[in-house]
Amino acid sequence: MALWDWRPKGDIWTGVAIGVGLLAAPVVLPMIAAAVRPVAKAVLKSGYLLYEKGREMAEEFSEMTEDLMAEVKSEVQAELAEGDPEAGDTD
Repeated sequence: MALWDWRPKGDIWTGVAIGVGLLAAPVVLPMIAAAVRPVAKAVLKSGYLLYEKGREMAEEFSEMTEDLMAEVKSEVQAELAEGDPEAGDTD
């Protein structure tokens, strides 16, 4: 477990580096956020467009399936009506 044994040296330069990091954070973080925002926006836009395209495809598939089922149902009813003339009458 050599990883757990590692500790930073506690000298003056470690404290200086931490202090500079804390002072620079309010300047650096908004710059990073401004740079990341367009990328995040593009990713979200692509995801939304992909979702909409998938939804469209699912609707088309559903409509196609309903049409096929209606055709099958009418063919089956026609075949049943040919075999038994009174099968079409439900009175």
